[in-house]
Amino acid sequence: MSAQRNPTRQRLIHAALELFAVQGVTDTTTRQIAELADVNEVTLFRHFGNKHGLLLAVIEDAGVFAHLGQTLIRKANQTSNIYQALKDYATASLAAMDQVPAVVRSVVGEAGQYPAKNREAIGRGFTQANRYVAKYFETVIKRGQLDTHIPAEKLAGLLNGMLLGYAVIEFTSEFHQLWQDRDDFLENLVTLFLQGAVSPSSEASPTALGLLPFNSTATLTKTAATEKVADLPASLVHTILQRAKKLGLQEYAIAYVLFGAGLSPLEICQLERSHHISDPHQQLLQITQGAVRQVPVNQWLMGKRYGSYTRNPLTQWLRSRKDSQPATFLNPSEQPLAERELLQLWHSLTDGLLTPDGQPPVIEQTQQTWCVELLMRGMSLANMRLLTGWDVARLQPYVDRAKEKAALEQALRLDHKA
Repeated sequence: MSAQRNPTRQRLIHAALELFAVQGVTDTTTRQIAELADVNEVTLFRHFGNKHGLLLAVIEDAGVFAHLGQTLIRKANQTSNIYQALKDYATASLAAMDQVPAVVRSVVGEAGQYPAKNREAIGRGFTQANRYVAKYFETVIKRGQLDTHIPAEKLAGLLNGMLLGYAVIEFTSEFHQLWQDRDDFLENLVTLFLQGAVSPSSEASPTALGLLPFNSTATLTKTAATEKVADLPASLVHTILQRAKKLGLQEYAIAYVLFGAGLSPLEICQLERSHHISDPHQQLLQITQGAVRQVPVNQWLMGKRYGSYTRNPLTQWLRSRKDSQPATFLNPSEQPLAERELLQLWHSLTDGLLTPDGQPPVIEQTQQTWCVELLMRGMSLANMRLLTGWDVARLQPYVDRAKEKAALEQALRLDHKA
């Protein structure tokens, strides 16, 4: 840990990442890295041995291994739904590789030129990452009482191989027709694994796989593979929004869109400023990935009004912008916000908070909360299909939850009258 906190070491890693991303690994020299980091070349060799030892440190520092593994271990105790576990991991893994696309291309294209010991070191890094993932799957499988046809470590290895293959294709080619978009790839990847590698044990609930019964047989469909709806109470929603407001204009706008538009983390990260439509009578966001559609951004969230259609946390953030970046939300380097960075923000907004079930809130619950609230307000199932792009099977648990909450509210009103 002390080596990782060393400021000189970190400067060298950041300089190497910058140069690798622009020039590739082979064309980058240790002298260039040392000069950019403002140290002498001997210091680089003392910390990393050679350039390829530094490459391994760059990959590890980028979050592909350690940060992702730590996040998985935390999340494993929050779900027994293997569908969601696979989807969450695959999404987070691709988001991590999105941060270093040029490095991924370089590693794949130039690995044959690396010394054998450095290829071995990178292999050990991938093996360690795979163990993190295997431990994650083992925890989820055990909690969901599932049987697997292959060991968790091999399951993780196959999944990682497919994810790396996807990243290589996306980072090195254009205009292919292998899949419609990332969501399409992820849905089919997870469905393939669930149908071929995992099945419920005799004691397991079908919901552990995200399954719904059909003619007494648990049949997996990607639209029915849904976790139990766990919307957040109004008090918790307003607390998160107030925390976001204290952090800054962008953080407040992100929290507002999370609860006001019902978008997934990926959809939020892909928003561009041109996708925002606002006038005195409406505020809309154009979703251009996955289920292409328009969604409203609500003024009222859980009984409280957050501005008007033309003046609210989102419009205030956009008006404050002085940059020319097209992305709606940015990281500190003024680059488009990545899913991993959005999740880090969510963790800071919800630190120390608990849901009524005694669990830390997860970001997916913002979408669930939005969906249940609109249904309770009277939104029809047909219109919810248009707003979400989901089918009836996926929406049915939200309809049931909205009815349950409406029944509870009616019972309370009757009790007050009595």
